[in-house]
Amino acid sequence: MRGTTKRAVRGAVRGTVAMVTAASAALLVTGCDDGGSGTTAAAKPSHTAAPSPASEWNTRPASLASLGDSITRGFDACAVLADCPEVSWATGTEVDSLARRLLVSPQTSSWNYARTGARMADLPGQMRSAIAHKPQLVTVLLGANDACRPNVADMTPVDRFRTDFETSVKELRASVPKAQIYVAGVPDLKRLWSEGRTNGYAKTVWKMGICPSMLRDSDAVDEASTQRRAQVDQRVGEYNAVLKDVCRRDRLCRYDASVHTYGFTGEQLSKWDWFHPSKNGQRELAEMAYREITATRPSAA
Repeated sequence: MRGTTKRAVRGAVRGTVAMVTAASAALLVTGCDDGGSGTTAAAKPSHTAAPSPASEWNTRPASLASLGDSITRGFDACAVLADCPEVSWATGTEVDSLARRLLVSPQTSSWNYARTGARMADLPGQMRSAIAHKPQLVTVLLGANDACRPNVADMTPVDRFRTDFETSVKELRASVPKAQIYVAGVPDLKRLWSEGRTNGYAKTVWKMGICPSMLRDSDAVDEASTQRRAQVDQRVGEYNAVLKDVCRRDRLCRYDASVHTYGFTGEQLSKWDWFHPSKNGQRELAEMAYREITATRPSAA
C-alpha cells in the first residue's frame, strides 16, 4: 500500500505540472493578445505603474507657507481696519488654524506672506519669499481683489491672472519639487451681495467703497447694475477655472472649490465690514482646508 501511494502521489504531481505547463503555454499564445500585432504579453517589456497623485500626497506636511490677501491676514477679524494674523485660518495661533491642526510646532514651521490688498500679480513675489523656507505645503487664497475693483473694466484680465499663477507654481516646482500646493477658490462675491443686501448695516458700510464692482449701489436692480454684477460673477468663475486648470496639471496641487461654494452668513463675516471673515469665518476656512489637505484623495472640484 505504501509503494502504491507514493506512485500515485508522484503521478498526481506529474499530472499537475503538465497541466500547469500546458495552461501557461496556452496563455502565452492566446491569453494576452496585443490586438492583432502578433506580439504576446510575455514578449512585451514590463513597466512599473507610476504612483498615483493620491499615493504621493502627504496628508501630514511638517511645514507650511501661506500666501494670499487680507483674508489670510485676518483683516477686520479682531479690530476695525487692522490685520489680525493671530486668527488667520492658515497660520493663526489664537484659532484652530490649519497650522495648529497639522504642525507639531506651528510657530517655527509656518510662515504667512499674505498681504492685505494683494492681487494675483503679487503672488510671484510672495512665492519667492515662501521658497526660501522650502515648505512642504504652500497655501494660496487669492483673487478677490482682482475682481473687486472700482469698475469692471479695471478687473485683472484672465490671461494675466493665469500667467502670474502659472509663473508662481512653476517657480515653486523648480525650487522645491516635492512641495504640495493647496489652492482655495475665490469666494462667491455675488452671493455675498445677495446675503448682505437685506442687512441695513452691511449696505451702509459697503458704501465706504468695499468691493465697489460688486457691492456698489447694493439696492439697485436696474439693467446696468445687474449686468455689472453678472460681469464680476463671470470673472470670478473664470479665475476659479484658471486655478482649477493649472492645479489639475500639477500632480502635487489640490484645488478646493468649497471656499467658493460655502455660504458665509453674518456670523462668519466681520462685524465691521460684512465682507472679510470673522474669527468664526476663519475657523470655517481652516476646517475646509484641513479636510481637503488630509483627504486620501482630492475632492471632486
